[in-house]
Amino acid sequence: MNKLFKMKLLVLLISSVIFLGACSSSKEARNDRHKINGKWQLKTISSEGISGTTKSILFDEAELSCFIESTWTFNQNNSLGSYTFNGTGENCGSLKRDIRWSIFEAAGEEPLFQFKRLDSKLKNIDESGGGYRFSIIQIDNSTMKLKSNFTFEGKPAAFIYNFVKI
Repeated sequence: MNKLFKMKLLVLLISSVIFLGACSSSKEARNDRHKINGKWQLKTISSEGISGTTKSILFDEAELSCFIESTWTFNQNNSLGSYTFNGTGENCGSLKRDIRWSIFEAAGEEPLFQFKRLDSKLKNIDESGGGYRFSIIQIDNSTMKLKSNFTFEGKPAAFIYNFVKI
């Protein structure tokens, strides 16, 4: 092989390694994906920055109370999952919603859990490709705590989602 060909091959190999390294997820994100994998129950949802009670619709789907005791499944192999509730709360029907989930990583920030709702053909149903992102407050092999921030009456607020593995 001539020198020019060897040089081009070396540049191509180095570029490939850099590209593949940039696309891979961090060790922390891979560990979080592994811990999230499985079946969970959403036990409680608490709020920060909201005094009193409020009626909230979560994920453009149903009232907050409908999600208490809901079952969530996450499959790390294909990034699909679902959430299901059985109409136990007031004004709640039964629902099973497919989702696609992942760990979102932005440079210099903590990883975020995110999901998008899917239709029966596994196509995104949220407008403009949207979805939902949550700070991962705590996760281990049996409990998970996620936080979603929003603005309520012009002030910062949040919901805290407390899951247990089942």
